[in-house]
Amino acid sequence: MIRVLSVFLLAFVFAGPLVAQAPEGVMMRVDRSNNPQDPDDVPEVTITAVGDGFQVNTGPAVTLWQEDQRATGNYTLSSRFTLLEPSSHRNYYGLVFGGRNLNSENQWYLYFMIAQTGHFVVINRIDNANTNYLVSHTEHSAIQRPDADGQSVNDLAVRINGDQIEFSVNGTVVHGTERSGSLLDTNGLYGVRINHVIPGVLVENLTTTTN
Repeated sequence: MIRVLSVFLLAFVFAGPLVAQAPEGVMMRVDRSNNPQDPDDVPEVTITAVGDGFQVNTGPAVTLWQEDQRATGNYTLSSRFTLLEPSSHRNYYGLVFGGRNLNSENQWYLYFMIAQTGHFVVINRIDNANTNYLVSHTEHSAIQRPDADGQSVNDLAVRINGDQIEFSVNGTVVHGTERSGSLLDTNGLYGVRINHVIPGVLVENLTTTTN
């Protein structure tokens, strides 16, 4: 899992000045919104230790990983995501896997993310664009929506067995597909992504196990 040790300040410039925080050893890539109709209302990303996990508040969208956290072959990647305060509109958060070149212009990874509206996406991000939508903004009843306090808890998992990939939320498989062709290479770095303008997401128990 991502180990939260101490917090220090980092400075990034992505289409404007940005101050961000990250735990030691955690790599962070910030992607600012290029959509004037959907701007980043908060200029900062903050990441703070909470128990055995960490809380992320955005700002711009952020991808988090550690260079020694890689998974290959048959494995299950899982984590618990607690939405502490909903966004002003639909924004996604969840798991990143099969990553490479995450800190460069030719980044490559898959992600499985959910939104407070009960929707989920599975996307292959290539370079700086969401190139291949395997699942596009699909609603599913297994995804817990915010309660009266604005909070929700969802356990996400990606399971790779042979040529099969399963995506589950709270123990329910919401999508399955075959792992075939270069666009579905699941070997590589893993981590999390929190899209922009989400006031608070707690990430816990980010782990991989061999199937």
